[in-house]
Amino acid sequence: MQQREQWGTRVGFVLAAIGSAIGLGNIWRFPYVAYENGGGAFFVPYLFAMLTAGIPFLILEFGAGHKYRGSAPQIFAKLSKRWEWVGWWQVLVCFVISIYYVAVVGWSISYLFLAFNQGWGADTGDFFFKEFLALSDGPLNVGGIRWPIFASVVAAWGICWFVLFKGVKKGIETASKIFMPILFVMVLIITVRAVTLPGSHEGLNWLFKPDFKALLDINVWVAAYGQLFYSLSIGFAIMLTYSSYLPKESDINNNAFITAFANCGFSIISGILVFSVLGNMALNQGVGVDKVVKSGVGLAFVTIPKAINYLPSPVFFGTLFFTALIFAGLSSHISICETCVASLMGKFDLNRKKAVTIYCLLGLFTGTIFATNSGLYILDIVDHFINNFGVLTAGLVEIIMLAWFCKLETFQKHINRTSDFAVGNWWLFCLKFVTPLVLGYISVAKLIEDIRVPYGDYPADALFYFGWFVVVMVVVIGFLLQTTTLMGKGAAKSPVESNR
Repeated sequence: MQQREQWGTRVGFVLAAIGSAIGLGNIWRFPYVAYENGGGAFFVPYLFAMLTAGIPFLILEFGAGHKYRGSAPQIFAKLSKRWEWVGWWQVLVCFVISIYYVAVVGWSISYLFLAFNQGWGADTGDFFFKEFLALSDGPLNVGGIRWPIFASVVAAWGICWFVLFKGVKKGIETASKIFMPILFVMVLIITVRAVTLPGSHEGLNWLFKPDFKALLDINVWVAAYGQLFYSLSIGFAIMLTYSSYLPKESDINNNAFITAFANCGFSIISGILVFSVLGNMALNQGVGVDKVVKSGVGLAFVTIPKAINYLPSPVFFGTLFFTALIFAGLSSHISICETCVASLMGKFDLNRKKAVTIYCLLGLFTGTIFATNSGLYILDIVDHFINNFGVLTAGLVEIIMLAWFCKLETFQKHINRTSDFAVGNWWLFCLKFVTPLVLGYISVAKLIEDIRVPYGDYPADALFYFGWFVVVMVVVIGFLLQTTTLMGKGAAKSPVESNR
């Protein structure tokens, strides 16, 4: 077994954890979720969700990774040999996310070059869907490879390979120390300029005007918890892996609070940026903000480019925005890939360079489908199913196992021993009751919704092959990986901390 790498500094770990948490969703999902769920009032359930589920779960994962010092499958195998499959389930979820997430990073790279001369034209929607993606008529009509997109995806994988190849300290930590400060500075610069645009105040009014009646709607609270789980990178092996590289004496609790609040702060700043620009766009078009607001890829690659066309400094705005999008995407993609690489190294005793190369080539090959004419359709289906029935469900299984079948007090003692301040009964209560109940409710509600109403009006065959089949296979392959070979001597000798 090889000696486990470590972070060089606490700052390096925190920036890497923040980089994993901060991703494309902070920019294109959070503002829309807040806008749709009570505006300014949404921050009440969001903050409550962060304090009762997000931060407690993050502390637990930091503590478990730090205590057992291994990849996710190794950590679960050390808790019980029968649980290794849960770690592989989470790792395979990461693998699926990594092969489509990088496609969006690739789009961002392409759009960075288009930003220099507003190459997306006046009709940004027509350009994105018909010219750039050249979408086919459905997910089952794959068509051919879009070579300009494929080239950008290769570039994104190349950057990821280079960072991971250099290792935890020289690669991921160094990249995080570069990406994160620059990302925050770029976003702040764009935001400061955006709030001075004509009509920006109207956009911000749409975002922050509170609708306190929304606080009586359970769906608003569910949306707040769901946003937290999606954005903090908890429940699918990333934070377990990153914290396993921490030195023995590390402040777990402070690190978790810093990571969570930095993620929250970035989301709010992104909301100010996006809605200021949308306010200006609505003013120029003579319509209400509600007529131009969108989320997801439509916001990033259709609405924002159109808004940039109206701005006084389109090249400045365009290059900074898409550079920020690239940095946010790459930092998250690197963390997702590292989770898988660490698991390959632990399971098959591979050195880092070999594991990184194998993984990146495998990811590039299997993810080529997202660079085809039907790529966006397939990405949309896979993303929906793997998030709702991969990330959320795997997180639910993890929290039930750790909170109810292990002694949480053991984790608590370990965490408090290395931290400046201690977590107490509130932490235990949140992990045993609040987090499992909320995750369970969301998971069941999503399942019922997808059974009743097929997602996105896609053909049943497409939903089966790119949705349900993928979700089932990550679990099945997780079980198969558990049955191959033992994780190593460390896993076999580690005690089981159960309540039985």
